[in-house]
Amino acid sequence: MADLLADIYIGLMSGTSLDGVDGVMVDFSSGGIAVRAYATAPFSVALRTELMALNTPDGINELHRAALAGNALARVYAEVTQDLLDQADVGAEAVVAVGAHGQTVRHRPGAFDDIGYTLQLNNPALLAELTGIEVIAEFRTRDVAAGGQGAPLVPAFHRSLFAQANDAVAVLNLGGISNLSLLPPTSGEAITVLGFDCGPGNALLDHWCQTHLGQPYDAGGSWAASGQVLPDLLERLLRDAYFAKVPPKSTGRDRFNPTWLTAQLQHASNAHAADVQATLAELTARCCAAGVLRYGIESKALIVCGGGALNDHLLARLRALLPDIDVVSSAERGLPPQQVEAAAFAWLARCTVRREAGNLASVTGAKGARVLGAIYPA
Repeated sequence: MADLLADIYIGLMSGTSLDGVDGVMVDFSSGGIAVRAYATAPFSVALRTELMALNTPDGINELHRAALAGNALARVYAEVTQDLLDQADVGAEAVVAVGAHGQTVRHRPGAFDDIGYTLQLNNPALLAELTGIEVIAEFRTRDVAAGGQGAPLVPAFHRSLFAQANDAVAVLNLGGISNLSLLPPTSGEAITVLGFDCGPGNALLDHWCQTHLGQPYDAGGSWAASGQVLPDLLERLLRDAYFAKVPPKSTGRDRFNPTWLTAQLQHASNAHAADVQATLAELTARCCAAGVLRYGIESKALIVCGGGALNDHLLARLRALLPDIDVVSSAERGLPPQQVEAAAFAWLARCTVRREAGNLASVTGAKGARVLGAIYPA
């Protein structure tokens, strides 16, 4: 293990958007969170297609394909890790550990046998071999074993990074799925941090854009902005039972996926594609704003991170729906949107190494605080 006094960690994140890997090198030695390097690598078409297919149950030879996809993902993680080391001009021995989230392909906490499971494809042993750095992985499974949702895990990190002394703030991560952290003032009486998955983020928007424009995503939300929201379709989408559930709650592509969308569109078969995109954007904005209005109305600011923070149309809709709350990009609060979640898993890896709890039971519904993650020594 590297010298703990260095306090340098790497965080690697590949989220439900399935667009690739974001990685950061974070130095905690000053007592704060200093990003020393950022790197990203897109998934190849073949790997993205396979990961997308493995999100769907009842595929052929799934165990074999999942194992090979985990190997392929570990190799991308290793490439990003080397890129970070090169940028920072440090050797592997300077890094205490790599926090590698893995790629979620199933998320069913509490289902089937009252415990359920969450499954992130990865091969952390291979990543440790390829990088020569200790790897921390499987962050979500211990929380699920303790009766929790296993998600979201980022609210504890959001509290350490974004919480304000005198004001309540909310943090919205707009990845493939959207999740919200509600942070009370740090100087007040102890008030519980809340957090939960709101519903779809970019996943349905990206799917519709890829299907109809052949583009990976709707850059800036310009296509959605060109369409008209379809009220009947929006109402139908918002009827999904997930939106009425109270926290703790989490979701993923198991629920909000192309099959779900196709079923919802049965009564809108003549709709223009741009109008559907506008409606999907409104769905994302509405379910996120509803979470803030119901559970975080006292928030002075909504800090937005994740790839969706680059969607100008989504941010405009959030501002319209939350006129009394300052909606800002996380870049205005010290960390660019696409670095936040990767930094969270560097922070969670540090918690594991220090044997500190990484979850918040008030968020996930677990029986209590737990040290998360499995350790794969270098």
